[in-house]
Amino acid sequence: MTRIIFAFILALASAALSSATAQELQLAAGAPDRHVVLPGDTLWAISGKFLKEPWRWPEIWRMNREEIRNPHRIFPGDVIVLERDARGDPRLRLQRARLVPQVYSEAIEESIPAIPPNVIRPFLSDPLIVEANALDSAARIIATQQDRVFIGNGDLAYVVNADPDKVAWQIYRNGKPLNDPETNEVLGYEAYYLGTARQLEPGNPATFQVISMKEEIGRGDRLLPAIRPPLVAYVPHKPDFSVDGRVISVYGGVDAAGRGSIVSINRGAADGIEIGHVLALERNRTAVAREENDRKETVQIPVLRVGLLFIFRTFQRISYGLIVQSEGTVELNDFARTP
Repeated sequence: MTRIIFAFILALASAALSSATAQELQLAAGAPDRHVVLPGDTLWAISGKFLKEPWRWPEIWRMNREEIRNPHRIFPGDVIVLERDARGDPRLRLQRARLVPQVYSEAIEESIPAIPPNVIRPFLSDPLIVEANALDSAARIIATQQDRVFIGNGDLAYVVNADPDKVAWQIYRNGKPLNDPETNEVLGYEAYYLGTARQLEPGNPATFQVISMKEEIGRGDRLLPAIRPPLVAYVPHKPDFSVDGRVISVYGGVDAAGRGSIVSINRGAADGIEIGHVLALERNRTAVAREENDRKETVQIPVLRVGLLFIFRTFQRISYGLIVQSEGTVELNDFARTP
């Protein structure tokens, strides 16, 4: 009898645990039955029309892991239909726009992105994060045309340690170190992007020509081969593991951010972070209470959700994210956690 009671209690506990972990999808207030995709739409904006929690987009589409990584593309004119399955659970279905034979003069339409591409485009082309110790063997300007202090567009520079097989390069200068707030270890440097250069004559030193510049370029500045990150089909989804990172910088050198700002966190590809991950931005809070003998004591109070972060570029130990939602200011050392 004792075994039966114990098994019954265990079953109840297991059922309670599974219901707590498998939370039902909640539709947004006023969720439409269908949505016609328009130019300028993003996956994030559309998912917000249907779901209270937009990062659960793959669940309402019933995507598996492979489909999250390689999703079907959605184009303007397509219709997204909200349906319910036999159990009454919501799901989305894509209805392709019907093609009518005719001559078009417009450019071929591209599929809609996950988040506004104009916001993140500069962060995809420039090497804004340089890994710790990456500069030790990087190519370096040792002399300039006519021994000038600074050079600009069209000027020549003489560079050591440059790979002779690489033609296109980017020039930068070390910026501030990005420290892990938990260990104080330097995770990398926020690169100070200066411009681009082309290798004209290999050698040691090699002859380079400055192609474009954002800031003055001079002796001691470093060069890396220009590598454009691959275009990735972003799908907003929460990590399937626990993340407990920190905001370590706000782009632009400020200490606080809001919706539309770019921040970096102290978690990267080495920690399992991937493009498309959505993280909750939270702030731990304490309050001062008084005991019965009127002594003060500090107590923890519930964490404050201050926003949501969409990861769009990862490095080994650091990631860049766009704040897609905020309920206040996001500050340095706020937590980035699994929502």
